[in-house]
Amino acid sequence: MKKYKIYCGGEFIETPNPLEVVNPFTNESFAETYYASSDDLEKAIIKAQEVQKEMQNLPSYKKYEALMYISNTLKERLDYFAKILALESGKPMRYAKGEIMRSVQTFLVAAEESKRLPGEVMSLDWTPAGEGKHGVIRYFPVGLVAGIAPFNFPMNLAVHKLAPAIAAGCPIILKPSTNTPLSTLALAEIISQTDLPKGAVSILPMDRKTGNQLVVDDRFKLLTFTGSPHVGWMMKADAGRKKVVLELGGNAGMVITKTADIKQAVAKAVVGGFAYSGQVCIHAQRIYVAKEIFKKFSEEFVREVNKLTLGDPMDDDTLFSSMIDEGNAIRVEDWVNEAINDGAKVICGGKREGTYYHPTILVDTKPKMKVCSLEVFGPVVTLEPFGDFEEAIAEVNNSEFGLQAGIFTNDIGEMDYAFNNLEVGGVIINDSPIFRVDHMPYGGVKDSGLGREGLKYAIMDMLETRILVR
Repeated sequence: MKKYKIYCGGEFIETPNPLEVVNPFTNESFAETYYASSDDLEKAIIKAQEVQKEMQNLPSYKKYEALMYISNTLKERLDYFAKILALESGKPMRYAKGEIMRSVQTFLVAAEESKRLPGEVMSLDWTPAGEGKHGVIRYFPVGLVAGIAPFNFPMNLAVHKLAPAIAAGCPIILKPSTNTPLSTLALAEIISQTDLPKGAVSILPMDRKTGNQLVVDDRFKLLTFTGSPHVGWMMKADAGRKKVVLELGGNAGMVITKTADIKQAVAKAVVGGFAYSGQVCIHAQRIYVAKEIFKKFSEEFVREVNKLTLGDPMDDDTLFSSMIDEGNAIRVEDWVNEAINDGAKVICGGKREGTYYHPTILVDTKPKMKVCSLEVFGPVVTLEPFGDFEEAIAEVNNSEFGLQAGIFTNDIGEMDYAFNNLEVGGVIINDSPIFRVDHMPYGGVKDSGLGREGLKYAIMDMLETRILVR
């Protein structure tokens, strides 16, 4: 098995605690890396603090050069990184390549944003006390950042923490998922080749106990976490005085009106519902279709889902593969069976084979069923008819989550109504809620999180406002 060293304070190290990485498709270990200990984390923190001032004072052109070098080198090594990502996550190669290209773009946008960090001058003589004075406003790096990334987009969601931290001038310690640590450790090899101060970036796989120091240690000034709502909100409660950005879960709604292009809506629903086995925070979980077109949409949707190519994620023709592990596949199976026992009907899929859970469509569901009310994070979609557009919007809002929603309509009034009334962080018109480009503000309301990612918006969270009055 290939061994990957961890990146601690600017050095690649081994530890006495090996971490085997399992390919979800074969269920076999194929590579080995290491858990960082609390002592390793302490070394990384101390080194980050030593270079914090240097990072704060790093000129824009040097941050730009480093970020562009990472972006360009990552693009040159696209196939290498996509293979690592597919092996560790079970993500089909076509999606793995797409994720690496998104990471390339994320570093590119961060490079551009590093040249235009905000600043302003304001007059203070709006009141008599301010006569003769003005303010110079600058934004300073907040300090040491703690980043925690999930398994489902092991590269790009980690990059959404690393790239803005570099652009903002903040040192960062990243904890990747222990299921999928390899792509970011391979990325560390590129980062180490830049002129960034050694210690500005550390990438440390850790067990939960060790990693919890990222949450509770006051030396970290910002915690940015992507993962489950249950864990995220507990972290916020334990985080003390540091700033916290949470990108959490969802059970995204998709509304298809009678004015929609059915063929387009079906194609987008297939991708939105089943890309990477539904293990996407904004996967189209709840689909509401106008009753006038419900039968036609349902028939075409089932037909297209049944065409999905199941198989080895390393095969370029594979569209659908295993989940991250058998435990999650069993959980999805249990939730579907529970819904069936409560009256739901399966019109597609509904069976498990090891780590596979076949693409599944349910009808006759109830809002309180887990497949509706919670985040399935698996290849399950519910499909229900609606009569009134406003009622459909209310059904989307009938959720503890509010990440993104997709609305298929050619009625501008319905577009405006959806934008003004949906309780979500993003409204996507004539596309699935799974749509995201990496420079747009991304995040949710309610249990879906706190704050926004997207390079400019993440950078702003990593800066503090300071005014000079004279």
